[in-house]
Amino acid sequence: MFERSGGMFKNVYPREKYLKKIRPFYDSDIIKVITGIRRCGKSFILKAIMNELRSRKASESQIVYIPLDRRGYKNIKTPEQLETKIESMLGDEEIQYLFIDEIQNVTGFESVIHAYAEEGYSIFLTGSNSYLLSDEISTKLTGRYLNFETFTLDFAEFLEMKKFFDKPINEDMYVEFEEYVLNGGFPKTLEFEDVQARQTYTRGIISEIFEKDVKTRKRISNVPVYERVQSFLLNNYASPFSLNNLLECLEKEGYKTKAATVRGYIEDLKKAKIIYECNRFDLKSKKALRREQKYYLSDLAIYFAMNTDNRLSFGPSLENIVYLYLASHDYQISIGKIGKMECDFIVRNKMGDYAYIQVAYTLQGEDIEATERIKEREYRPFRKIRDGYPRYIISLDKFRDKQEGVHHINAIDLFLGKEVL
Repeated sequence: MFERSGGMFKNVYPREKYLKKIRPFYDSDIIKVITGIRRCGKSFILKAIMNELRSRKASESQIVYIPLDRRGYKNIKTPEQLETKIESMLGDEEIQYLFIDEIQNVTGFESVIHAYAEEGYSIFLTGSNSYLLSDEISTKLTGRYLNFETFTLDFAEFLEMKKFFDKPINEDMYVEFEEYVLNGGFPKTLEFEDVQARQTYTRGIISEIFEKDVKTRKRISNVPVYERVQSFLLNNYASPFSLNNLLECLEKEGYKTKAATVRGYIEDLKKAKIIYECNRFDLKSKKALRREQKYYLSDLAIYFAMNTDNRLSFGPSLENIVYLYLASHDYQISIGKIGKMECDFIVRNKMGDYAYIQVAYTLQGEDIEATERIKEREYRPFRKIRDGYPRYIISLDKFRDKQEGVHHINAIDLFLGKEVL
C-alpha cells in the first residue's frame, strides 16, 4: 500500500531513468503517454512525478489524480462521467496537472483529454498498450502527445530499488546478477522472498495481459493456438524466427490455423509488450530484411515463470538483457547480416552514430583451443565490416580481451554505468 503523508506518496522509488526524459515536459500542454508491459511500474512513475511537483510547491488543488482501476473510480466509463469527475476535482489555479491511470477504461476518452490539452492542462496518461499504441489513438491525438516507453527494472534499478527498500545486497555482483536474471525486474516481485511466489505473480501478469489487453481488443478465435504461439516465442527468445517453422510445428501438434492468424497473434504479443521484434539489416544492400527476425522478452522472469525448467542459459539470457538495455536507452536496434555471418546488434543512437555489438557469455573456453575458437567466432563478423564505427564485444568475463580495435566490455559494468558504449 502507498500511504500519503503531507500530500506525498510514501515508498515510491523514483525511476530517474524515465523521470529525466519526462521532466522537460512537466508544464507542457503536450499529452504525456506512458506505456510499457503491465506491472512494469507506470503507476509508480506517475506517483513519482506528482511527488516532484509537490516538492516544487505545487498545491494539492493543482494536481488531479484519477486511478480508473481503483475503488471509487471504477464506475467512470464514459467521457461525460470522466469530465464530471475531473471538474469536481479541479482547483482555481492557473496551472493544472491531470494524471489518469488506466485511461482505456473510458471508451472515447480522447475528446475529453484533447479538450483539456487545448486549454493548456498538463496531462499524464497510462493504460493498455494495445489501445494506447493503436492506430486509432495515433489518429485522434496526432501531434498532441509524446509516448514514453517504460520497461521493467534494469539491473542498476534492481539494485537501487533493493537499497531503497533496505533489502540485503550481496557484495558479489555476479550473485546479484544471477538473481536478477532468474527473478526479473517486475518491481513488485521484490516484495516476495520465495521464488515460487515471484513466479506465480509473473504468471498472473501474463494472464492479466491476455484477459484485459488481448481479449478486450480482439476476439481470439482459437485460444489454444494463441497460447501455443505464445509458448513457442517465449521458449525460442533470442533465436532466429521462421513463420514456416512455427506453422509446421503447429500442424504436427494437431493445431489447425492460418498464417494470417498466427501473424495476428504475434502482433498481439508485441502490442502487449510481452515480446519485442528485432529485424535483420543487410549491410551489403543496406536494406531491412523481413525474415529470420528475432524476438526478445520484455522480462526474462516471463520465461522462467512459464517453464518448469529453471536452468539458466546465460548466452540467450545475456543477449536478451543487452537488447533491453539498448532499447531502454533509446537506441535503434537491428541484427546485422554480413554475407552468411551475423552481428548480434547494429545500433544507432539519437545523434545518428552507429556501433556494432557482439554478445557472448564468455570468451574463455575450457582450454586454449576452445578459447581461440570462441574468439574467432565472435571477432569474425567484425572483419567483414568496412566502415570505421566502433565495435564492441559484451560478455561477463572479468578480463578484457584487446585485439583488432574491438572494445571488450564487461556486461555488469555496462549495466551499472561503469562502462559506456
